Amino acid sequence: MRFFQDIAKYRKYSIYAMKAELKSEVANSYLNWVWWILHPLGMMLVYVFVAEIVFQRSEPYFPVFVFSGQTVWTFFNRSLKQGVNIIRKKKSIITKVYVPKHVLMIQLLLVNLFKMMISFGIVAVLFMAYSVPLSWKILESIPIVSSAIIFTFGISLIALHAGVYIDDLSNVLDIILRFLFYFTGIFYSVETRVPAPFNKILLNVNPMAFFIHSLRNCVLYDTGVNWLLLLIWLGIGIIFIVIGANLIYKHENDYVKVI
Repeated sequence: MRFFQDIAKYRKYSIYAMKAELKSEVANSYLNWVWWILHPLGMMLVYVFVAEIVFQRSEPYFPVFVFSGQTVWTFFNRSLKQGVNIIRKKKSIITKVYVPKHVLMIQLLLVNLFKMMISFGIVAVLFMAYSVPLSWKILESIPIVSSAIIFTFGISLIALHAGVYIDDLSNVLDIILRFLFYFTGIFYSVETRVPAPFNKILLNVNPMAFFIHSLRNCVLYDTGVNWLLLLIWLGIGIIFIVIGANLIYKHENDYVKVI
């Protein structure tokens, strides 16, 4: 109950801090918020070039295929990497006033969620540009993306706690995420490009590969979602939130001493 009460109590702070963070990111930029569009577009072009030109591999509606996967991965990657250092980054705040530490993670999540929504807006434009046929199954993307957000929040809370005590965790995490990126299928299909049975193993044990694969199936290829596996990963995400919140509440008074 305290967890939800703190979220409700500090919701205005979370929104204000999110807006301040977004404004500070582009305060000294000539292109301002346009970078939030140009950066993901540029990365998409790189992945399309590498896959189609260098390796001569492609998928139906390939730019949309790449951009949809890149959008979900970027949200997960940014949230986890930034979350592990957020206590040290917000040291000037937490040493002066009390703010529940998971609220800091929520504020960070809102920033990345805002950017993800911009990227999904670009995906919608690409849908029209490439005349991608749509069906009612696109509504299944809502529980898929929601489950990915909950999972990301849960594992980021644990990373937040661990990052206070392990200085090198951000470097280790950077290596792990770079390694994981190539097994997630951002610019290739895990199901068709990875030989069996390793493709099924990757889709079952790599949550981001599963979320991205499921999202593409429902919005691009009009196929169903493995609801059982989706519920399993959603449940794991909720368990991570419970573990992370308990760790933070138990040790947050020690964070200032450690940093």
